Order: sequence, then C-alpha cells, then structure tokens
Amino acid sequence: MKLTNVETFVVGNPPPHFGGRYFVFVKITTACGISGIGEAYCVPFDPHLVAKMIEDVFARYAHGNDPHDIENLWRRVYSSGFTQHPDLTLMGVLSALEMACWDIIGKAANKPVYKLLGGQVHERLRAYTYIYPRPGDASDVYHDPDLAAERAAEYLAQGFTALKFDPAGAYSAFDGRQLSLEALALCERFARQLREAVGDKADLLFGTHGQMTAAGAIRLARRLEPYDPLWLEEPVPPDAPDEMAKVARATSIPIATGERLTTKYDFARLLKAGAASILQMNLGRVGGILEAKKIAGMAEVHHVQIAPHLYCGPIVGAANIQIATCSPNFLILESIEDWSGFHSEILETSIHFEDGHVIPPTAPGLGVILNEAVARANPYNGTMLHLEMTQHPVR
Repeated sequence: MKLTNVETFVVGNPPPHFGGRYFVFVKITTACGISGIGEAYCVPFDPHLVAKMIEDVFARYAHGNDPHDIENLWRRVYSSGFTQHPDLTLMGVLSALEMACWDIIGKAANKPVYKLLGGQVHERLRAYTYIYPRPGDASDVYHDPDLAAERAAEYLAQGFTALKFDPAGAYSAFDGRQLSLEALALCERFARQLREAVGDKADLLFGTHGQMTAAGAIRLARRLEPYDPLWLEEPVPPDAPDEMAKVARATSIPIATGERLTTKYDFARLLKAGAASILQMNLGRVGGILEAKKIAGMAEVHHVQIAPHLYCGPIVGAANIQIATCSPNFLILESIEDWSGFHSEILETSIHFEDGHVIPPTAPGLGVILNEAVARANPYNGTMLHLEMTQHPVR
C-alpha cells in the first residue's frame, strides 16, 4: 500500500463561525484507491499557504510510502530542515497528514482507529460546550452573566453536564497581565450566577487564554474557588510551565491546558513541572493521533487526565473521539454544541451526539466522511487567521 495523491480544502465556516473562521482539510489517497482525511488546527499563516505546506510535506516525506509507517513518517517530518524541536506550524501540517493516514489504516483493516490503539474503553464520551450566543440576543452572552445563566439551562436540557465560559476579557499579544478589579468582579459574578443556575447538575469550566501572570491567576482563582469549577484553563501563557505550576500549587481548582502545545516533549515539560492535572491536546496540532496516545500514556503515569481540545472542524473532532474512546484517563470531550449546523453539513456521516454525550462510531477509520461538495462550495476567501489575539496591550 503506497500513498500517491494529496488534495487540500480551505473551507470557510459560515456564520456564526463557531469553531473558527475556516477549516483546513486534507485528503490523501493510496495507489489501491483508499482515501483518508485529516485536519490542521490554527497554523499561524494564511490557510491557502498552509494548504501548500501540507502538499510540500506530503511530497517530501509521504508520497510513495506506506501509510502504516506512522513512526517513520513522524520522525522524518519532525526532523525536517534540521529542526528536531516542537514547531506549531510543522506539527499542525504533520497532524493533518498523520490523521489521514490513520483513517486509511482503519479503512484497510475495517476497524475504527480506536480498535487499533488499544481498543474501546468508553462506550459513551461525556461532552461539554462553550456557552455560545444566539441570533437575536439582546446582549453579549460572553459578558452578560444573566444571559449566560439562562443559556446554561438550555444546554442542560440538551443533556450537557459541563459548560465552559470565558468572561476574563480580551487576550493580547502582550499578555500575561493582571486583570482589572472590574474584570475580576465580572468573573466572580459569572461563576456565582452560573453555579446558582445549574446547581450540582453541571460542572463549570472556567476558560481563559493565557491572559494572566501567575500572581494574577492566583488572585482570580481565589475568587472562583467557592463555586468549585472543574478547571481553570490556561491561566498563564503556554511558554512557561513553571509559572503555570505556581498557579496549580496555589489553588484547589484543577488546572487544564495544552491547546497551544505540541508533541510529547512540550507535554513532558508540563508534567514534570506539575503544572496541570488535565491535558487538552488538540489533535490537529499536537502531532497527530499516535502522538496524542503517547501523551495520554505519559499523563496516565502521573494520574493526569485528558480532555481533547476542539475549536476547529469536525475532522479533528472525529480524531478526538478516537483517542478519547481508547484512553483510560479520558475525562471529557469538547463539542461545538451538539455537532449540528455546518459541523454536520460538512460531513456525509454526522457525529453521533446523544444526551450530552458523543457515541463512538463503529465505522472504520475516523468514522466520518467529508462531504467534498459542501467543502468546495464554501471556500474561504478572507484574509484573517483562524484565531487572532488583540494586537495592543489590554489594561
């Protein structure tokens, strides 16, 4: 079995853009006609350039090779250009290609990927969603705790038992910082009102995006502790695990992080520092499915759990489901609400969501099929990146 062809899709995500402005998908095909799909997450370049990067790496390291040889592909790409160091761009590209290889491997074996990585552990995967806005909202649900509390009740009615929210304000290229007293008070009010709204029926997941210094995060955590969040997410920027460890030692709230990390090497440093008890690797950036499985194994040794991150398209979502299903230390899975809307339209076979849980597929490979007609009908023609930070200091 040899890899012979590659095709990329840069797909615009229509309003309300939940999951980002666009998705970058790849399809690779073998000489015997089996194809697999993958997705790259948040590579910090124009997505059409990212598509060219994927094609370049495929031509250099994957074309003509057996898709089963994941370790061989991984080491050669990781070392490309005399690097051998975690690189978010290269690993995003590799993640997409590696994911597609696993899709092919599963289809060739007529097994879901999780059956090839230790087998099924979980029959249902507990899921959470952000508290998202709705058309016609009179205020911004991201900044209005009263509306957020109302919306929380709607999500509970769908079966969700965990909800994420991030009222801490903008994240900036100049962070970390100390939050203002006004921002701290708003964060505390969100936690209090949401806890009152959901009682003990749902966990609260407090999301931040590296806005704070360690000292600032500790100030916030002390305000949040009475409301018992399941986690405080990425309280400081991801480049200093020792600083994040200071926060972890100073609060009873579990620290979750990992969406901006890549490879086992980044996560090993995080674990060594004792910086987090929940790892949120994104499979479209971390180095692929096998790399995520290795990280989950390292985490298991430290009694640390995994909660695969998702703010992108449903192909990464499908890969997250595979790794969650076969990992004993799986905690919870990020969903984009109930996987309806464009996340369903872009697939020929939708992700099975039921009463706040994702049901692992029994179909071979990743268990989903990209609707190529929908992908081609929704090209991304913008100039902005998938996610962007505020470009000036926030006071």
